[in-house]
Amino acid sequence: MLDRDPRRLAAWAGGALVLVVLAAWYLSHTRTAADAAPPPVPTIAVEGGAERDGKVAVDVAGEVEQPGVYMLPSGARVEDALERAGGPTRKADLTQINRAAKLEDGRQVLVPVRAPKGTAPAAAAAGTTPQQPLNLNTATLEQLDTLDGVGPATAQKILEYREQHGGFTSIEELDQIPGIGEKRLAALRERLQL
Repeated sequence: MLDRDPRRLAAWAGGALVLVVLAAWYLSHTRTAADAAPPPVPTIAVEGGAERDGKVAVDVAGEVEQPGVYMLPSGARVEDALERAGGPTRKADLTQINRAAKLEDGRQVLVPVRAPKGTAPAAAAAGTTPQQPLNLNTATLEQLDTLDGVGPATAQKILEYREQHGGFTSIEELDQIPGIGEKRLAALRERLQL
């Protein structure tokens, strides 16, 4: 017959209780760590890998065939990002973006939609300026030259600053351009966007 010594039964029960408590503690901590970890952010990677040295992540949006986040080699151009996103749609207005600009990690390449035919010439014929603000990071020299108080020389300085610094992070950075003072900056704020 089994030995029914109460001390031995208590020792076995205590050991079993300790094992149950340890197992419960282990399971609760493993679930908490797994639940606390944020889910991975899905990206569409170029050349099959996660972000590595020498790569930049860019968000290609707007009028492209396959909008998304793409990993491209550092030194790649906007044209490369457009190609990776399946190319522009038929509605895309490529005159509004600088396809030769270098890509910068974490930036967005936004391809705007082309204005309906007859809209821009009618506004130009009437002598009015377009109501839509220019994107400071994608505007061409000719577009910047249309702004009040910005001539070709100042427009060229804006493009050079943009190239040297990888784009503008705020409209206020224009005060770094020689020839743009506080008054001119105030007038330009409503005509520009990022």
